[in-house]
Amino acid sequence: SATGQAILGYILASGPEPMRDADAAQRWYERSAAAGCAEGSLGLALSLARRGSLEQRSRIADEVRRAADADLPTATYLLAVLTEHGFGVTSDLAAAARLYQQAAEKGLASAQFRLGLALIDGSLVDADPVAGEAWMRRAALAGNVEAAHFLGDRNAKSRPPDFAEAATWYRRAAEAGHQAAARALASLYLTGNGVVRDEKEGTRWLRTAAASGNQAAQVDLANLVLRGAGEPADTASVARWFEAAALSGDLTAAFNLGLCFTKGLGVCQDDGQAARWLRRAAEGVAEAQYMYARMLRDGRGVVADAHHARAWFAEAAEGGVLDAQVALAEMLLNGGGGKCLPETAVKLFERAAADGHAG
Repeated sequence: SATGQAILGYILASGPEPMRDADAAQRWYERSAAAGCAEGSLGLALSLARRGSLEQRSRIADEVRRAADADLPTATYLLAVLTEHGFGVTSDLAAAARLYQQAAEKGLASAQFRLGLALIDGSLVDADPVAGEAWMRRAALAGNVEAAHFLGDRNAKSRPPDFAEAATWYRRAAEAGHQAAARALASLYLTGNGVVRDEKEGTRWLRTAAASGNQAAQVDLANLVLRGAGEPADTASVARWFEAAALSGDLTAAFNLGLCFTKGLGVCQDDGQAARWLRRAAEGVAEAQYMYARMLRDGRGVVADAHHARAWFAEAAEGGVLDAQVALAEMLLNGGGGKCLPETAVKLFERAAADGHAG
């Protein structure tokens, strides 16, 4: 039967890896669609799209429309997506909104999410946040994890925030495997917002998100370990997590990686590597400027260089690091790395004392 042909096409396209055969799947979808089967038309459209047949955009849209005309909610949703973005059809935002609503009313959670988003932000229709949130809730309760995460964010960022409600939605999404929701839920537990403060539970959710590859959660967990929290098993991953973030341009992560090498936390203690990462972080982190300046002054991990140490102490002092003000004052007083400037040194000592430096 045409339905059986569509099912066979699906198995060949999406079944166990050893059974997959994209060419054979498309042939069965073609036969099913030609026999008037809506599932065959939808499968054929998806097969063409998966194979990168973008020159057949109009055909893809036609097959999706045939399936939508047969009342398949998924096809109606996909036709809405094509209509919104003008893929194979003329872009028409109002028509896209109507199609999303049709699919949403048939219970398709992904359509409910998109319709809710459109009503909240007014992207396809006039904004109606109350109706939008109602659709978003329906989507979340139907299992759409993005909708649950969205509702968590919406409640956490509302004025005033409703952290208890946010925690409910974040938990729903996190338990379904949403990494960002797991990290957000962890934050609520660690701060005690909306839930009873529980560092162990917060760390557990951070670990869940980190293990799934969420880089922000990895850095958060690494920061906890750096402060002496977390569990011994987390320590081995700390430097690796900081390095991944540092290589993507996160200067705070580069600073923390430098600290790991300084302390031997999760890596072998290595002053040379510490200096390397602190130098990178010094481009934007005042504490890194101070620590790198100390390494230059003391010749630890790098060749001693009093002149550049003095310059970096000055940068860190300008950034508000009190210890850097004192270290710079000492170099100015003794002529380390440049001229003796006792009057300037005294002013720096006085400023540091006024700002609360106890030394």
